[in-house]
Amino acid sequence: MASVRRIAGSALTSPSTPSAGSRLLGPADVRLLAERYGVRPAKRRGQNFVIDANTVRRIVRTANLDASDVVLEVGPGLGSLTLGLLGSVSHVTAIEIDPVLAAALATTVAEFAPASVAELSVIAADALHVVDVPGPPPTALVANLPYNVAVPVLLHLLATLPTLRQVLVMVQLEVADRLAAAPGSKVYGIPSVKAAWYTDVRRAGVVGRNVFWPPPNVDSGLVAMQRRDPPISVVGRHRVFEVVDAAFAQRRKMLRAALAPLAGSAAAAESALTAAGVDPTTRGERLTIAEFARVADCLGP
Repeated sequence: MASVRRIAGSALTSPSTPSAGSRLLGPADVRLLAERYGVRPAKRRGQNFVIDANTVRRIVRTANLDASDVVLEVGPGLGSLTLGLLGSVSHVTAIEIDPVLAAALATTVAEFAPASVAELSVIAADALHVVDVPGPPPTALVANLPYNVAVPVLLHLLATLPTLRQVLVMVQLEVADRLAAAPGSKVYGIPSVKAAWYTDVRRAGVVGRNVFWPPPNVDSGLVAMQRRDPPISVVGRHRVFEVVDAAFAQRRKMLRAALAPLAGSAAAAESALTAAGVDPTTRGERLTIAEFARVADCLGP
């Protein structure tokens, strides 16, 4: 079960704690903290820690936050982005799967941002299993998402936490392209369609490899999202997503063939597609999320 550590103003401090204000982590700080806590970046958890303060400032600036925002951060690691967010918003709730890093974040914040210790909560949990966030409801998701679970985590949190109104995440550049792809693009697929159910998505920049420790083998991209109302649908999101999954299961298939298992036959699929105003010979990569919703409604539950 997830545990929550709410950090109060009396949190642990060290003799080297600044008397006021806060400072961001640099390369030496990140390596010293890793050594202090016995942390070795784990590839299986997609751990690549940001070591460049200017990149942190850029992320916070691009996120377009204000002092009333409550930010949810996934995978804070050693606290590089956390420190950049604290002081800019009303509260930060950090979800960290690594128990050592989750326990260490309190001490790091007390050392580097002593004036902001009361603005942080830490949830020691797997973000994919989080269904509720204690404390103030989060209004924004800002995170350097682990590459290996970025899309599942993002879609899970958008579905689970309706108070999230805006998102800025750093992900693998290829994933950023897919999330922001438009219908007809070669990289338009399941992540593109499902993200569009919840939000308007756009690319927000490229981040090089040298701002991480250890450096990943690929560049990263920033993706910005703004929550909007989902398409009108009688059958609902789960059924629409079933149709999306079926449409892209075999990308080269025409929709009348790809959706035949859901419809019961190719003829029934063709009839539903025609009723939805979609050419049965087209492929899933051509449809918008609104068109997928219409097809799902015509297919029925």
